Amino acid sequence: MIEGYSLVKVLEALADSKSLEIFNSIAKGEGKSDSLKEIKGLTTKQYYVRMKSLMDTGLISREKGKYFLTNFGVVVYHAQSIMEAGISYYWKLKAIDSIQSSGQIAEAERLKLVKTIIGDSTIENILVKHTV
Repeated sequence: MIEGYSLVKVLEALADSKSLEIFNSIAKGEGKSDSLKEIKGLTTKQYYVRMKSLMDTGLISREKGKYFLTNFGVVVYHAQSIMEAGISYYWKLKAIDSIQSSGQIAEAERLKLVKTIIGDSTIENILVKHTV
């Protein structure tokens, strides 16, 4: 692992809703400082503390007054989108867990169940690759 970079630091940089909102705005191409500063509920100091944290963890960079996701930031943004998909399927995933925990379903049936219930190919692929 590269010194100074860790999963914990990345998660801490994104841990509050305002930091995540800033990160997502930059990911969507809204990286101008003026528009980012307008995120509600942040003082100037709070804004700059969050920006420094995102930059220090290597998630974003600044060029000519505009912020961009780094390649590492793009990877983290993609991982975040997978987590958000998982959250949107939370109750379906809980249902699969419940059926699975009954012990009355074979692996082949579990895979069919996952493919039937989950409508997201990324989530399906993760669950199919993860055998219990």
